[in-house]
Amino acid sequence: MSQYWTFAIDRGGTFTDVIARSSDGRVKVEKLLSENPGQYEDAALEAIRRMIAGEGGSVAEVRMGTTVATNALLERKGERVALAITHGFGDALRIGYQARPEIFARHIVLPTMLYERVVEIGERVSVDGEVLVPLDEVAARFVLEELRSEGIDALAIVLMHGWRHTTHEMRLAKIARELGFAQVSVSHEVAPLIKLIGRGDTTVVDAYL
Repeated sequence: MSQYWTFAIDRGGTFTDVIARSSDGRVKVEKLLSENPGQYEDAALEAIRRMIAGEGGSVAEVRMGTTVATNALLERKGERVALAITHGFGDALRIGYQARPEIFARHIVLPTMLYERVVEIGERVSVDGEVLVPLDEVAARFVLEELRSEGIDALAIVLMHGWRHTTHEMRLAKIARELGFAQVSVSHEVAPLIKLIGRGDTTVVDAYL
């Protein structure tokens, strides 16, 4: 039976640590800079190459955890994001759950939102799936074209009851991709949750990262 390797990788903002275990029980450890232009394109792949070089065998399994996304979120180094949400709900994520850690504070400092722009989409579907307002595709395409012209490349789509009745979200995502958005995060794909705020917040983070 040929030799095979399993890899456990921790990719951080500065270093990537890799532990490899061969089918015969041997263990190897490698530590590389996560970013090292001119030396290698990807630290994890480079570590795997180095660790099995001259050893032979195949890669059986790779498990990788990373703090890269967490760091980008904490440091606010994500993409420029726009939020597309059902008409009338443009402030919903800004309002949120109205949680107030300091209940008697008179000056409330709200966190900065991850999205840069909000566009309200003409559409509405009831909780039972009845189309109350058909999706206005012409108007939607127009406002999304404006976002692209402003250089916004990531879009979070969050429509009322879109977690269950997905047709309008899917159609809007198709239009966005046709217009060239590099990242289109759709709520029923990212986090199909009933509640709008949790679903919306998660979808925005997905687009941002």
